Amino acid sequence: MGVRRNAVLGLITLAAFIGCGLMANAQESQVDYDGFLGLSAEIADYRESRLVDLDTFNRMKAEPGTIVLDTRSAEAFQMGHIAGAVHLNFSDFTDEKLARVIPSKATRILIYCNNNFTDNVAPVPVKRIELALNVPTFINLYGYGYENIQELNGAYSLADPDINWVGEVPSRQAFQP
Repeated sequence: MGVRRNAVLGLITLAAFIGCGLMANAQESQVDYDGFLGLSAEIADYRESRLVDLDTFNRMKAEPGTIVLDTRSAEAFQMGHIAGAVHLNFSDFTDEKLARVIPSKATRILIYCNNNFTDNVAPVPVKRIELALNVPTFINLYGYGYENIQELNGAYSLADPDINWVGEVPSRQAFQP
């Protein structure tokens, strides 16, 4: 009876350990900060080589098969954006949503953000320079497998006719944080 009892206790203990292991696996984080840092470091030079001035941005924008992607909030996009831009909020990036907006991983994607504008008014209030939306947008697009990304370099006024802003060009006094 002792052997049988010990065997049953052993099986129960083993099952408990397996169950705890399965629960631990189920509770593992779905956030990989080290992976993000690695990806960021991996593409730092690549991103730097993909910065384009406004003239190049506009020339590329006019070429067939190019998408201008605006990842600011829907509200900011509705208030104004670069002519021809399509919208997908950065926080909505998933494989499925990106595939709906961008027809192919080979598609040329042009990106811009609030910090490409000097006006510091809604809908483009300047963010802290180290937190500009271009950087995580670039990293995430690359991480999702889109490598034909070009990023607008520099800062311009919304009133600059070469920006081709769609929407009202607000006055500086309009912005209230």
